[in-house]
Amino acid sequence: MTTRIQTGSVLAHRELTAIDGTLVSLPDPQWITHLQFRRFAGCPWCSLHLNSVAARYEEIQAAGVREIAVFNSSAADLLAYEGGMPFPVVADPSRRLYTDFGVDRSPRSLLSPHAWRSGVRGLRAQYARPAGSNGRHRPLAPGMAALGLPVDLLIAPDGRVLARHDGTHAGDQWSVTELLARVGALA
Repeated sequence: MTTRIQTGSVLAHRELTAIDGTLVSLPDPQWITHLQFRRFAGCPWCSLHLNSVAARYEEIQAAGVREIAVFNSSAADLLAYEGGMPFPVVADPSRRLYTDFGVDRSPRSLLSPHAWRSGVRGLRAQYARPAGSNGRHRPLAPGMAALGLPVDLLIAPDGRVLARHDGTHAGDQWSVTELLARVGALA
């Protein structure tokens, strides 16, 4: 069983490198951080979700939240598919952060009917856009990363974990509305 960082835990400071090369402080000393663990570059569920976050990013920032998204993919793959995000995206192909934060993989990530519905919406949205910079649409099954489960954490500037959500399937993450409600409840 993987050890999970739970609500109330206090994280030690660390520096992450975003795919554009910038250093990202975790925790952020001035913002509540929404740390998202996603599946892989081009994941239909993740892309659909991240685009909804990007569309409402100004609203998220106005609530005092900084976004960071972590993927079980290389920086090159992420640049091709998620490089236009207005917030830091971090590559973790070795799953070091996933292990540190207790983020699991499971076949149930793809078995839920809820996952299928949102996955179909994500695939439709992907194929409606131009192919990535590598000339392909999204990869569909990059090995074990396809079994990843999403995790959302809210982290205070002092490193305290304020909330955690462990997804039960590929499309189970906080919506922007849920995220803003959680942050509002902390005020």
